[in-house]
Amino acid sequence: MILLEIKNRIIEETLKLRFEGAKAGNKAENVDVTFADFDGVLFHISNPNGDKSKLRLSASLKFYKELQEHGADELLKREYATYLCAVEQGYNISLEYDLEKIAAQPAEAVEEIISKAALIKRNCFSSVFEKYFNFQEKGELGQQRAVIHYRDDETMYVEAQHDRVTVIFSTVFKCADDIVIGKVFVQEFKEGRRGSTTAPQVLFSHRDPPMELQGTDARVGDNIGYITFGMVTLLAQNVWVETAHCMVVVVQFFSRDTLTSKPGRTPSI
Repeated sequence: MILLEIKNRIIEETLKLRFEGAKAGNKAENVDVTFADFDGVLFHISNPNGDKSKLRLSASLKFYKELQEHGADELLKREYATYLCAVEQGYNISLEYDLEKIAAQPAEAVEEIISKAALIKRNCFSSVFEKYFNFQEKGELGQQRAVIHYRDDETMYVEAQHDRVTVIFSTVFKCADDIVIGKVFVQEFKEGRRGSTTAPQVLFSHRDPPMELQGTDARVGDNIGYITFGMVTLLAQNVWVETAHCMVVVVQFFSRDTLTSKPGRTPSI
């Protein structure tokens, strides 16, 4: 089984360490951590203006402007209203945490704060899926397809259809072995569908784009692959929203870094 992590482990562990220290009354220390994930999304955890009593988490996504077109700003305000702050230079979103206020909250609330922070990238992407599920639910078909260039040479397409929302990811394989591994990777999703009535249909296309992208400028070539998810929306809202969130995980991990991971290894971001 391929295990896909939803949360950013570095964010989760760093905030947990600092927040637990604040609750224990420990002296606050300087924090300055910069790191990136497989997609080149850059994160920075630091003390704003050198104030050790506060932590700032910033994220930079090269494709954030494309996400903004689909309601990313509004979704982040909904999820992080209390913690949104002036955006750090060079980043797209910043959250700020007052350690004294964090220390005063119950443990369960602190865990929720950490969990949400570790999902910051997923929540940026979620706006696209929520938008198109809403289109489908309301029968607002014919809307322009969402196109998100989530990597320099790879793209995500989202479209509302009469009975489903179709999500397509393009990927570039570096060698023939990657193509074989990619097919095995997709087979994991197909196997999962057998045990779940809510799992989306999964298709894999090699060389040529799927039917939904015929007539577009979608790339063609021996090293090009497309994975298509057809998500039926005749489900309870909370079920298809969570299904959409799973698509974000695919965005995070459908890369050569993951496909070539050694057996038994869980890729981290």
